Amino acid sequence: MSGHLFDTSVLLDLATRDRAWFEWSNTQFTKASLSGPILINPIIFAELAPAFDSVTELDSWLDPEFFERLPLPYDAGWVAAQAFIEYRRRGGTRNRVLPDFYIGAHAQVAGVPLVTRDTGHFGTYFPDVPLITP
Repeated sequence: MSGHLFDTSVLLDLATRDRAWFEWSNTQFTKASLSGPILINPIIFAELAPAFDSVTELDSWLDPEFFERLPLPYDAGWVAAQAFIEYRRRGGTRNRVLPDFYIGAHAQVAGVPLVTRDTGHFGTYFPDVPLITP
């Protein structure tokens, strides 16, 4: 598979024109879009939704010329769960991070780079995923 999976935080930087991160995120979007589609999945779509007033506005922003919407592979569900279990064994206490683990697992199963600002858990729990980070 070609393309780059983009973590929600990077896409939110673009959608909200974040003062601190817009420039970096826009540069990564431009570079990645020259080599293939920007990949998203339903979790990323859902995490982006609060930044928009309607699903029509979000669908319009996710221009199919640049974005490819992928289904969530079942294999990634297993990988995400195993990484989450390891996280909890190491003392992790945040209960809302399973979607983040699913994003990392999706990148691993699909064999694509992940563009993210969150190097912590992606780098720790998905060491085989090429990360593009600040």
